[in-house]
Amino acid sequence: MTAPSATERRRRSPSERVPRSLPPRRPSQSRIALRQLRRAIAGGLGLVLRSLATPLAVARRYLSPVLGAISLTGWLVIGAAVASFLIAGILGWVEFTFLGATLLGGFLIAGCFAFGRATYAVTVELNPRRVVAGQRALGRMLVVNNGRKTLIPTRMELPVGTGVAEFTVPRLAPGAESEELFAMPTNRRALILAGPAVSVRGDQLGLVRRTVSWTEQVELFVHPQTTRLLATAPGLVRDLEGQTSSVITNSDLAFHALRQYEPGDDIRNVHWRTSARTGQLMVRQYTETRRSQLLLMQSAETTHYASEDEFELGISVMASIGSQVIREKTNLDVLWEMTKLRSRSVTALLDDSCRIQPTSGAFANLREFVRTATRALPIPSLVVIVVGSQAPPTEVRSVSTLYGNDTVMIAVRVELGAQSKLSKIGTTVVATVGRLADLPALLDRTGR
Repeated sequence: MTAPSATERRRRSPSERVPRSLPPRRPSQSRIALRQLRRAIAGGLGLVLRSLATPLAVARRYLSPVLGAISLTGWLVIGAAVASFLIAGILGWVEFTFLGATLLGGFLIAGCFAFGRATYAVTVELNPRRVVAGQRALGRMLVVNNGRKTLIPTRMELPVGTGVAEFTVPRLAPGAESEELFAMPTNRRALILAGPAVSVRGDQLGLVRRTVSWTEQVELFVHPQTTRLLATAPGLVRDLEGQTSSVITNSDLAFHALRQYEPGDDIRNVHWRTSARTGQLMVRQYTETRRSQLLLMQSAETTHYASEDEFELGISVMASIGSQVIREKTNLDVLWEMTKLRSRSVTALLDDSCRIQPTSGAFANLREFVRTATRALPIPSLVVIVVGSQAPPTEVRSVSTLYGNDTVMIAVRVELGAQSKLSKIGTTVVATVGRLADLPALLDRTGR
Protein backbone atom coordinates (compact mmCIF):
# COMPACT_ATOMS: atom_id res chain seq x y z
CA MET A 1 0.00 0.00 0.00
CA THR A 2 1.18 3.53 -0.80
CA ALA A 3 1.33 6.27 1.81
CA PRO A 4 -1.45 8.90 1.60
CA SER A 5 -0.55 12.08 -0.17
CA ALA A 6 -0.58 15.53 1.44
CA THR A 7 -3.92 16.37 -0.21
CA GLU A 8 -5.56 13.26 1.25
CA ARG A 9 -4.16 14.06 4.66
CA ARG A 10 -5.73 17.54 4.49
CA ARG A 11 -9.11 16.06 3.46
CA ARG A 12 -9.31 13.73 6.46
CA SER A 13 -11.79 14.64 9.22
CA PRO A 14 -10.40 15.76 12.59
CA SER A 15 -11.57 12.49 14.15
CA GLU A 16 -9.42 10.51 11.65
CA ARG A 17 -6.27 12.52 12.25
CA VAL A 18 -3.63 11.00 14.49
CA PRO A 19 -3.30 13.02 17.73
CA ARG A 20 0.11 14.26 18.60
CA SER A 21 1.46 14.34 22.15
CA LEU A 22 2.44 17.90 23.02
CA PRO A 23 4.82 18.75 25.85
CA PRO A 24 3.15 20.36 28.95
CA ARG A 25 3.16 24.11 28.95
CA ARG A 26 5.07 25.85 31.65
CA PRO A 27 3.47 28.91 33.27
CA SER A 28 5.01 32.11 32.12
CA GLN A 29 6.86 34.46 34.44
CA SER A 30 4.04 36.98 34.28
CA ARG A 31 1.46 34.44 35.50
CA ILE A 32 3.73 33.36 38.34
CA ALA A 33 4.22 36.97 39.35
CA LEU A 34 0.45 37.60 39.19
CA ARG A 35 -0.28 34.64 41.48
CA GLN A 36 2.30 35.81 43.98
CA LEU A 37 0.79 39.30 43.90
CA ARG A 38 -2.68 37.91 44.60
CA ARG A 39 -1.40 35.90 47.55
CA ALA A 40 0.40 38.90 48.93
CA ILE A 41 -2.69 41.09 48.62
CA ALA A 42 -4.89 38.45 50.30
CA GLY A 43 -2.41 38.03 53.13
CA GLY A 44 -2.13 41.79 53.58
CA LEU A 45 -5.90 42.22 53.70
CA GLY A 46 -6.22 39.41 56.22
CA LEU A 47 -3.52 41.01 58.39
CA VAL A 48 -5.24 44.41 58.20
CA LEU A 49 -8.64 42.94 59.09
CA ARG A 50 -7.19 41.03 62.04
CA SER A 51 -5.46 44.14 63.30
CA LEU A 52 -8.68 46.17 62.95
CA ALA A 53 -10.90 43.55 64.61
CA THR A 54 -10.42 44.91 68.11
CA PRO A 55 -10.85 48.62 67.21
CA LEU A 56 -13.93 47.77 65.14
CA ALA A 57 -15.46 45.80 68.02
CA VAL A 58 -14.84 48.72 70.38
CA ALA A 59 -16.32 51.18 67.88
CA ARG A 60 -19.34 48.97 67.34
CA ARG A 61 -19.92 48.70 71.08
CA TYR A 62 -19.94 52.46 71.51
CA LEU A 63 -21.70 53.34 68.26
CA SER A 64 -24.45 50.73 68.34
CA PRO A 65 -26.51 52.58 71.00
CA VAL A 66 -26.20 55.78 68.96
CA LEU A 67 -27.07 54.17 65.64
CA GLY A 68 -29.85 52.15 67.25
CA ALA A 69 -31.57 55.35 68.36
CA ILE A 70 -32.05 56.49 64.75
CA SER A 71 -35.47 55.45 63.47
CA LEU A 72 -36.30 54.41 59.92
CA THR A 73 -37.57 57.91 59.22
CA GLY A 74 -34.27 59.29 60.49
CA TRP A 75 -32.26 57.08 58.13
CA LEU A 76 -34.45 58.21 55.25
CA VAL A 77 -33.76 61.85 56.13
CA ILE A 78 -30.01 61.18 56.27
CA GLY A 79 -30.14 59.39 52.92
CA ALA A 80 -32.12 62.25 51.37
CA ALA A 81 -29.60 64.79 52.70
CA VAL A 82 -26.65 62.84 51.27
CA ALA A 83 -28.43 62.42 47.92
CA SER A 84 -29.16 66.17 47.83
CA PHE A 85 -25.49 67.05 48.40
CA LEU A 86 -24.41 64.60 45.68
CA ILE A 87 -26.88 66.05 43.17
CA ALA A 88 -25.75 69.57 44.05
CA GLY A 89 -22.09 68.63 43.63
CA ILE A 90 -22.56 66.78 40.33
CA LEU A 91 -25.13 68.98 38.62
CA GLY A 92 -24.30 72.24 40.37
CA TRP A 93 -27.88 72.88 41.54
CA VAL A 94 -27.78 75.22 44.52
CA GLU A 95 -31.35 74.37 45.50
CA PHE A 96 -30.33 70.84 46.45
CA THR A 97 -27.57 72.25 48.65
CA PHE A 98 -30.14 74.16 50.68
CA LEU A 99 -32.38 71.09 50.78
CA GLY A 100 -29.57 68.85 52.05
CA ALA A 101 -28.51 71.45 54.64
CA THR A 102 -32.11 71.76 55.87
CA LEU A 103 -32.55 68.02 56.21
CA LEU A 104 -29.22 67.58 57.95
CA GLY A 105 -29.89 70.50 60.29
CA GLY A 106 -33.32 69.12 61.20
CA PHE A 107 -31.80 65.75 61.98
CA LEU A 108 -29.11 67.31 64.20
CA ILE A 109 -31.74 69.29 66.09
CA ALA A 110 -33.79 66.12 66.55
CA GLY A 111 -30.75 64.37 67.97
CA CYS A 112 -30.53 66.95 70.75
CA PHE A 113 -33.82 65.66 72.21
CA ALA A 114 -32.27 62.24 72.87
CA PHE A 115 -29.56 63.52 75.22
CA GLY A 116 -29.91 63.20 78.97
CA ARG A 117 -29.94 60.46 81.58
CA ALA A 118 -33.02 59.43 83.54
CA THR A 119 -32.94 58.14 87.11
CA TYR A 120 -36.31 56.48 87.36
CA ALA A 121 -37.48 53.62 89.55
CA VAL A 122 -40.50 52.10 87.81
CA THR A 123 -42.88 49.51 89.25
CA VAL A 124 -45.69 47.78 87.34
CA GLU A 125 -48.31 45.96 89.42
CA LEU A 126 -51.42 44.05 88.40
CA ASN A 127 -54.31 43.54 90.79
CA PRO A 128 -55.28 40.76 90.75
CA ARG A 129 -52.80 38.60 88.84
CA ARG A 130 -55.44 35.96 88.05
CA VAL A 131 -59.01 36.63 86.97
CA VAL A 132 -61.79 34.75 85.25
CA ALA A 133 -62.74 35.92 81.78
CA GLY A 134 -65.13 38.85 82.14
CA GLN A 135 -63.89 40.00 85.54
CA ARG A 136 -62.13 43.32 85.99
CA ALA A 137 -58.37 43.67 86.45
CA LEU A 138 -56.50 46.93 87.00
CA GLY A 139 -52.86 47.81 86.53
CA ARG A 140 -50.70 50.38 88.27
CA MET A 141 -47.47 51.96 87.08
CA LEU A 142 -45.49 53.93 89.66
CA VAL A 143 -42.61 56.13 88.46
CA VAL A 144 -40.26 57.56 91.11
CA ASN A 145 -37.31 59.92 90.62
CA ASN A 146 -34.65 58.39 92.82
CA GLY A 147 -31.90 60.71 91.58
CA ARG A 148 -30.58 64.04 92.85
CA LYS A 149 -31.65 66.16 89.89
CA THR A 150 -35.02 67.22 88.61
CA LEU A 151 -36.12 65.28 85.54
CA ILE A 152 -37.88 66.89 82.61
CA PRO A 153 -41.22 65.47 81.37
CA THR A 154 -40.94 62.28 79.37
CA ARG A 155 -43.13 59.70 77.71
CA MET A 156 -43.59 56.17 79.03
CA GLU A 157 -44.79 53.30 76.88
CA LEU A 158 -46.19 50.13 78.41
CA PRO A 159 -47.02 47.21 76.09
CA VAL A 160 -50.22 45.50 77.26
CA GLY A 161 -51.06 42.40 75.26
CA THR A 162 -51.12 43.40 71.60
CA GLY A 163 -51.48 47.13 72.32
CA VAL A 164 -49.29 49.82 73.80
CA ALA A 165 -50.42 52.21 76.54
CA GLU A 166 -48.75 55.65 76.49
CA PHE A 167 -48.35 57.82 79.58
CA THR A 168 -46.83 61.28 79.98
CA VAL A 169 -44.68 61.48 83.10
CA PRO A 170 -44.57 65.09 84.33
CA ARG A 171 -41.57 66.98 85.61
CA LEU A 172 -40.34 65.13 88.71
CA ALA A 173 -38.30 66.64 91.50
CA PRO A 174 -35.89 64.39 93.44
CA GLY A 175 -37.95 61.86 95.40
CA ALA A 176 -41.21 62.77 93.63
CA GLU A 177 -43.42 60.12 92.09
CA SER A 178 -46.09 59.78 89.43
CA GLU A 179 -48.80 57.11 89.51
CA GLU A 180 -50.76 55.91 86.49
CA LEU A 181 -53.69 53.47 86.53
CA PHE A 182 -54.86 51.43 83.56
CA ALA A 183 -57.43 48.71 82.86
CA MET A 184 -56.54 45.30 81.46
CA PRO A 185 -58.57 43.68 78.64
CA THR A 186 -60.07 40.62 80.33
CA ASN A 187 -63.13 39.91 78.22
CA ARG A 188 -61.64 36.66 76.85
CA ARG A 189 -59.38 33.89 78.10
CA ALA A 190 -55.77 34.85 77.49
CA LEU A 191 -52.29 35.19 78.91
CA ILE A 192 -51.66 38.95 78.84
CA LEU A 193 -48.14 40.31 79.20
CA ALA A 194 -47.74 43.82 80.60
CA GLY A 195 -44.36 45.43 80.13
CA PRO A 196 -41.60 46.13 80.01
CA ALA A 197 -42.15 49.81 80.84
CA VAL A 198 -40.06 51.88 78.43
CA SER A 199 -39.13 55.55 78.66
CA VAL A 200 -38.91 57.29 75.29
CA ARG A 201 -36.76 60.30 74.45
CA GLY A 202 -36.85 61.87 71.00
CA ASP A 203 -38.29 64.52 68.75
CA GLN A 204 -41.89 64.95 67.76
CA LEU A 205 -41.20 63.90 64.17
CA GLY A 206 -39.81 60.54 65.24
CA LEU A 207 -36.39 60.93 63.60
CA VAL A 208 -34.55 59.92 66.76
CA ARG A 209 -36.05 57.57 69.34
CA ARG A 210 -34.04 56.55 72.39
CA THR A 211 -35.67 53.98 74.66
CA VAL A 212 -34.73 52.56 78.06
CA SER A 213 -36.48 49.55 79.62
CA TRP A 214 -37.17 49.84 83.36
CA THR A 215 -39.18 46.72 84.27
CA GLU A 216 -39.67 43.09 83.38
CA GLN A 217 -42.83 41.64 81.88
CA VAL A 218 -45.70 40.94 84.27
CA GLU A 219 -48.16 38.13 83.47
CA LEU A 220 -51.92 38.38 83.86
CA PHE A 221 -53.76 35.05 83.65
CA VAL A 222 -57.31 35.38 82.37
CA HIS A 223 -58.72 31.97 83.26
CA PRO A 224 -61.51 30.35 81.26
CA GLN A 225 -64.96 30.24 82.76
CA THR A 226 -65.58 26.98 84.60
CA THR A 227 -68.45 25.26 86.37
CA ARG A 228 -68.37 23.12 89.48
CA LEU A 229 -69.13 19.47 88.78
CA LEU A 230 -70.80 16.98 91.08
CA ALA A 231 -68.78 14.88 93.51
CA THR A 232 -69.04 11.88 91.20
CA ALA A 233 -66.79 13.51 88.65
CA PRO A 234 -65.46 11.58 85.66
CA GLY A 235 -62.41 9.46 86.25
CA LEU A 236 -63.25 8.01 89.68
CA VAL A 237 -63.26 4.23 89.61
CA ARG A 238 -63.67 2.24 92.84
CA ASP A 239 -60.73 -0.08 93.50
CA LEU A 240 -59.62 -1.66 96.79
CA GLU A 241 -55.99 -1.36 95.70
CA GLY A 242 -56.30 2.29 94.73
CA GLN A 243 -55.54 5.53 96.52
CA THR A 244 -57.43 6.69 99.59
CA SER A 245 -59.87 9.54 98.97
CA SER A 246 -61.88 11.82 101.27
CA VAL A 247 -65.21 10.16 100.43
CA ILE A 248 -66.77 8.17 103.30
CA THR A 249 -68.29 4.79 102.44
CA ASN A 250 -69.65 1.75 104.28
CA SER A 251 -67.60 -0.82 102.40
CA ASP A 252 -63.87 -0.60 101.76
CA LEU A 253 -60.50 -1.37 103.33
CA ALA A 254 -59.26 1.96 104.76
CA PHE A 255 -60.88 2.30 108.21
CA HIS A 256 -62.12 5.79 109.08
CA ALA A 257 -64.34 5.86 112.21
CA LEU A 258 -67.28 4.30 114.04
CA ARG A 259 -70.87 5.50 114.02
CA GLN A 260 -74.19 4.36 115.38
CA TYR A 261 -76.06 1.64 113.58
CA GLU A 262 -78.83 2.75 111.24
CA PRO A 263 -81.52 0.55 109.71
CA GLY A 264 -80.26 -0.91 106.47
CA ASP A 265 -76.57 -1.07 107.47
CA ASP A 266 -74.74 -4.27 106.70
CA ILE A 267 -74.55 -6.39 109.85
CA ARG A 268 -71.04 -7.47 108.84
CA ASN A 269 -69.77 -3.95 109.55
CA VAL A 270 -70.86 -3.99 113.20
CA HIS A 271 -67.97 -3.54 115.65
CA TRP A 272 -69.04 -5.91 118.43
CA ARG A 273 -66.48 -4.95 121.07
CA THR A 274 -67.37 -1.28 120.94
CA SER A 275 -71.06 -2.13 120.78
CA ALA A 276 -70.75 -4.27 123.95
CA ARG A 277 -68.87 -1.49 125.76
CA THR A 278 -71.26 1.32 124.84
CA GLY A 279 -74.47 -0.66 124.86
CA GLN A 280 -75.32 0.56 121.32
CA LEU A 281 -74.68 -1.03 117.98
CA MET A 282 -71.70 0.65 116.30
CA VAL A 283 -70.69 0.09 112.67
CA ARG A 284 -67.46 0.78 110.87
CA GLN A 285 -66.99 3.54 108.31
CA TYR A 286 -64.30 3.54 105.64
CA THR A 287 -62.67 6.02 103.31
CA GLU A 288 -63.20 5.10 99.71
CA THR A 289 -60.13 3.93 97.78
CA ARG A 290 -59.95 4.54 94.07
CA ARG A 291 -57.72 3.50 91.26
CA SER A 292 -58.10 5.98 88.47
CA GLN A 293 -55.67 7.17 85.85
CA LEU A 294 -57.62 9.76 83.93
CA LEU A 295 -56.42 11.08 80.59
CA LEU A 296 -57.95 14.40 79.57
CA MET A 297 -57.28 15.47 75.96
CA GLN A 298 -58.10 18.86 74.47
CA SER A 299 -58.24 19.09 70.69
CA ALA A 300 -57.14 22.54 69.49
CA GLU A 301 -57.42 21.77 65.77
CA THR A 302 -59.12 24.74 64.09
CA THR A 303 -61.01 22.54 61.62
CA HIS A 304 -62.82 20.84 64.51
CA TYR A 305 -64.57 24.02 65.66
CA ALA A 306 -67.25 26.07 63.96
CA SER A 307 -66.26 29.36 65.62
CA GLU A 308 -63.90 30.93 68.10
CA ASP A 309 -66.63 31.00 70.75
CA GLU A 310 -67.10 27.26 70.33
CA PHE A 311 -63.37 26.76 70.84
CA GLU A 312 -63.51 28.79 74.07
CA LEU A 313 -66.44 26.65 75.23
CA GLY A 314 -64.28 23.58 74.68
CA ILE A 315 -61.49 25.06 76.82
CA SER A 316 -64.01 25.84 79.57
CA VAL A 317 -65.31 22.25 79.47
CA MET A 318 -61.79 20.84 79.69
CA ALA A 319 -60.84 23.17 82.55
CA SER A 320 -64.03 22.32 84.47
CA ILE A 321 -63.45 18.57 84.22
CA GLY A 322 -59.77 18.85 85.05
CA SER A 323 -60.36 21.12 88.05
CA GLN A 324 -62.93 18.76 89.56
CA VAL A 325 -60.73 15.71 89.05
CA ILE A 326 -57.80 17.49 90.74
CA ARG A 327 -60.05 18.34 93.70
CA GLU A 328 -60.95 14.66 93.91
CA LYS A 329 -57.20 13.87 94.18
CA THR A 330 -57.23 11.56 91.19
CA ASN A 331 -54.24 10.89 88.97
CA LEU A 332 -54.64 13.10 85.94
CA ASP A 333 -52.79 13.84 82.71
CA VAL A 334 -53.97 16.78 80.60
CA LEU A 335 -52.64 17.28 77.07
CA TRP A 336 -53.26 19.28 73.95
CA GLU A 337 -51.47 19.24 70.59
CA MET A 338 -48.47 21.31 71.66
CA THR A 339 -47.63 20.19 75.19
CA LYS A 340 -48.76 18.68 78.49
CA LEU A 341 -50.52 20.87 81.02
CA ARG A 342 -49.59 20.96 84.69
CA SER A 343 -52.12 19.16 86.87
CA ARG A 344 -50.61 19.35 90.36
CA SER A 345 -53.17 22.00 91.38
CA VAL A 346 -56.26 23.71 90.02
CA THR A 347 -54.42 27.04 89.72
CA ALA A 348 -51.59 25.49 87.72
CA LEU A 349 -54.05 23.81 85.35
CA LEU A 350 -56.01 27.02 84.78
CA ASP A 351 -52.79 28.99 84.25
CA ASP A 352 -51.62 26.59 81.57
CA SER A 353 -55.05 26.56 79.94
CA CYS A 354 -54.55 30.28 79.23
CA ARG A 355 -51.70 29.35 76.88
CA ILE A 356 -53.76 27.07 74.63
CA GLN A 357 -54.13 28.50 71.15
CA PRO A 358 -55.86 27.11 68.06
CA THR A 359 -53.54 25.02 65.90
CA SER A 360 -53.77 23.77 62.35
CA GLY A 361 -52.32 20.57 60.91
CA ALA A 362 -50.27 19.57 63.96
CA PHE A 363 -51.35 15.93 63.49
CA ALA A 364 -52.98 14.02 60.67
CA ASN A 365 -56.03 13.07 62.75
CA LEU A 366 -57.28 12.63 66.31
CA ARG A 367 -55.98 9.09 66.61
CA GLU A 368 -52.47 10.16 65.64
CA PHE A 369 -52.64 13.02 68.14
CA VAL A 370 -53.66 10.77 71.03
CA ARG A 371 -51.26 7.99 70.07
CA THR A 372 -48.25 10.30 69.80
CA ALA A 373 -48.99 12.45 72.83
CA THR A 374 -49.62 9.54 75.22
CA ARG A 375 -46.81 7.26 74.12
CA ALA A 376 -44.86 7.71 77.38
CA LEU A 377 -47.88 7.84 79.74
CA PRO A 378 -49.37 4.96 81.76
CA ILE A 379 -52.45 3.22 80.43
CA PRO A 380 -55.49 5.22 81.59
CA SER A 381 -58.62 3.81 83.14
CA LEU A 382 -60.71 6.61 81.65
CA VAL A 383 -60.10 8.80 78.59
CA VAL A 384 -61.98 12.06 78.14
CA ILE A 385 -61.38 13.91 74.88
CA VAL A 386 -62.90 17.33 74.15
CA VAL A 387 -63.58 18.10 70.48
CA GLY A 388 -65.59 20.58 68.45
CA SER A 389 -68.79 20.09 66.50
CA GLN A 390 -66.88 19.74 63.21
CA ALA A 391 -64.74 16.78 64.34
CA PRO A 392 -65.49 13.73 62.14
CA PRO A 393 -67.22 10.90 64.09
CA THR A 394 -64.90 8.36 62.46
CA GLU A 395 -61.88 10.07 64.00
CA VAL A 396 -63.54 10.12 67.42
CA ARG A 397 -64.31 6.42 67.15
CA SER A 398 -60.77 5.56 66.00
CA VAL A 399 -59.32 6.85 69.28
CA SER A 400 -61.01 4.07 71.25
CA THR A 401 -59.08 1.44 69.26
CA LEU A 402 -55.88 2.55 70.99
CA TYR A 403 -56.96 1.07 74.34
CA GLY A 404 -58.34 -2.21 75.61
CA ASN A 405 -61.72 -3.08 77.05
CA ASP A 406 -60.70 -1.96 80.56
CA THR A 407 -60.37 1.66 79.44
CA VAL A 408 -63.58 3.68 79.23
CA MET A 409 -63.69 6.56 76.76
CA ILE A 410 -65.93 9.62 76.84
CA ALA A 411 -65.91 12.16 74.01
CA VAL A 412 -67.23 15.60 74.97
CA ARG A 413 -68.44 17.29 71.81
CA VAL A 414 -69.03 21.02 72.18
CA GLU A 415 -71.58 22.62 69.88
CA LEU A 416 -72.47 26.18 70.81
CA GLY A 417 -76.20 26.60 71.38
CA ALA A 418 -77.08 22.93 70.74
CA GLN A 419 -79.27 20.86 73.02
CA SER A 420 -77.17 18.79 75.40
CA LYS A 421 -77.54 15.05 74.91
CA LEU A 422 -75.81 11.68 75.20
CA SER A 423 -75.15 9.27 72.35
CA LYS A 424 -72.77 6.46 71.44
CA ILE A 425 -70.28 5.88 68.66
CA GLY A 426 -69.26 2.27 68.99
CA THR A 427 -68.13 1.85 72.60
CA THR A 428 -67.45 5.57 73.02
CA VAL A 429 -69.94 7.68 74.96
CA VAL A 430 -70.44 11.04 73.23
CA ALA A 431 -71.69 13.91 75.39
CA THR A 432 -72.84 16.91 73.34
CA VAL A 433 -72.56 20.16 75.32
CA GLY A 434 -74.31 23.30 74.11
CA ARG A 435 -73.86 25.38 77.26
CA LEU A 436 -71.31 25.19 80.04
CA ALA A 437 -74.10 25.08 82.63
CA ASP A 438 -75.34 21.77 81.17
CA LEU A 439 -72.02 19.99 81.79
CA PRO A 440 -72.52 18.80 85.43
CA ALA A 441 -75.86 17.09 84.79
CA LEU A 442 -74.69 15.65 81.49
CA LEU A 443 -71.57 14.04 82.97
CA ASP A 444 -73.58 12.77 85.91
CA ARG A 445 -75.79 10.91 83.45
CA THR A 446 -72.74 9.12 82.04
CA GLY A 447 -72.26 7.38 85.39
CA ARG A 448 -68.54 8.11 85.44
